[in-house]
Amino acid sequence: MTKTLMIQGTASDAGKSTVVAGLCRLFARRGVKVVPFKPQNMALNSAVTEDGGEIGRAQAVQAQAAGLEPHTDMNPVLLKPSSDMGAQVIIHGKALAQMPAQDYHHYKRTAMAAVLDSHMRLSEQYELVLVEGAGSPAEINLREGDIANMGFAEAVECPVILVADIDKGGVFAQIVGTLALLSENERARVTGFIINRFRGDIALLQPGLDWLEQHTGKPVLGVLPYLHDLHLEAEDAVPQDTVQTDRDKFQILVPVLPRISNHTDLDPLRLHPNVDLHFVGSGKRPPPADLIILPGSKNVRADLDWLRDNGWESAIQRHLRYGGKVIGICGGYQMLGTAVHDPQGLEDTPGSSTGLGLLALETTLESEKQLRRVSGTLTLGDAPVEGYEIHMGHSEGLALRRPLVQLASGMDGALSEDGQVLGSYLHGLFERPEACNALLQWAGLREQQAIDYHALRESEIDRLADLLEQQLDPVQLEKFIA
Repeated sequence: MTKTLMIQGTASDAGKSTVVAGLCRLFARRGVKVVPFKPQNMALNSAVTEDGGEIGRAQAVQAQAAGLEPHTDMNPVLLKPSSDMGAQVIIHGKALAQMPAQDYHHYKRTAMAAVLDSHMRLSEQYELVLVEGAGSPAEINLREGDIANMGFAEAVECPVILVADIDKGGVFAQIVGTLALLSENERARVTGFIINRFRGDIALLQPGLDWLEQHTGKPVLGVLPYLHDLHLEAEDAVPQDTVQTDRDKFQILVPVLPRISNHTDLDPLRLHPNVDLHFVGSGKRPPPADLIILPGSKNVRADLDWLRDNGWESAIQRHLRYGGKVIGICGGYQMLGTAVHDPQGLEDTPGSSTGLGLLALETTLESEKQLRRVSGTLTLGDAPVEGYEIHMGHSEGLALRRPLVQLASGMDGALSEDGQVLGSYLHGLFERPEACNALLQWAGLREQQAIDYHALRESEIDRLADLLEQQLDPVQLEKFIA
């Protein structure tokens, strides 16, 4: 009989996604048919599934950890914010509508039906469904109609493990405060706690653990040490740029757009031994660099305004005059053109915006989103490339006569006549080492040392699973699968 186990957190970024990924690999190693599941996800990092839909990027990583192809049932409700007040609502992988927050609140009952349908289908195929919650179950203003945390756990009557991040401080208050804000039935569902990101001597923590178990009557299932340099794709948060600039390395700048999406495209560059990549936020002057990359965006026209307000347009023009190179990916690719049109108001207010004018193309946003996995060859050095497309725009213009990628289904992207600017709709552009090397060589880096990103992700998942096997109570783990 299929079992369901839910991992909730005391806050966002407590480590839920990471713990689920590690448990997926751990149980899969033991021969358990395990599948990841997140009822509702709010994230701008997404992936395309085998059935042609869109889910959160974290669930795609968890699927890899379980040895599975990503499927839309693993994340039946995905919310992609396009403003502070609204988001695109994606149900079973397909964009349904742009909804203000209040409208979505009233839509939750319908969304819950989609969630339960997906859970039922997964339960029919797998032995264990590992569920990731969203944010915190203690958000009392969101309790009514909840489908992301205890509302789901109550609906399917599953046990819950609560994850808390000790690195942020106040871990006992996090746990006890969360329990205090749950109903009696919900508290009873919490079977134990995992304390995440601990640094130091565990003996100094033990009195607190003893008190917590005595006070709550629930066990601490394990304390996970802080894993330095662990790399798994972030669900949404942009990596903090705190590293000192290394002038001996190839310098890459990325603007942190207010609605930046799929910034995980840049992870292979962040990990490249010869690259120094910096995310540059609002109000910061772009420093000199070898390459500027404009990332994806969930609100292209608004993020174009932000670029101009923060001095990026003049900085890019200066960068090009001094021989620098520019790459645009998806929304960033659209920004490089002469205009972006949104006649239906699919991302924001209907209208048009003047682009940066660096590629001879115009983009019109259309209601039908393009979702597909692709593979092909770069026109730069015939390097193999693979990835996926997630976009609502259709681009046309003379620049398309100089494509960047030859796909099995046609051409993608564009290269400027002067050879300094290129763009592509392809997410995952840098994941294949051959493609990463070719693109960086075009940009001016001569060292050919790109990493095998897929192999790195595999080793990091294994490293995480090893840690969980060492630190979590083996008796409790067996209870979840027995």
